[in-house]
Amino acid sequence: MKTTLLSFVALLVISLGHGQDKNKSVSFEVKGNCGMCKSRIEKAAIKIKGVKYAAWSAETKEFQAIIDERKCEIDDIKKRIAEVGHDSEGFTAPEEVYNELPECCKYRDPNSMQMDHNMENHKD
Repeated sequence: MKTTLLSFVALLVISLGHGQDKNKSVSFEVKGNCGMCKSRIEKAAIKIKGVKYAAWSAETKEFQAIIDERKCEIDDIKKRIAEVGHDSEGFTAPEEVYNELPECCKYRDPNSMQMDHNMENHKD
């Protein structure tokens, strides 16, 4: 009886330890406008331990990443992206950081959407 119980507990502990995926694909919306935004968002995310791949599309506003869930969580990424000036669900960039963004990157301003957002016309 003891052996059966110990075996069951051991299997439970092992299965819980493997409950999180090593590599998981995640995606969510991040506010931004242009190539400068793309560079800023991707650089912020890829610096987080556990983020193996990060990509953001200015057209769709979709951020995609491959993460090691044992090392980071989606909220870690959203928080870091907000810290560099970009909003996502549940995380808003601090006003002082947002205000320091280049004019073309100010996605909260409807007029910024009409600016020329070619990466060639912007420098990091």
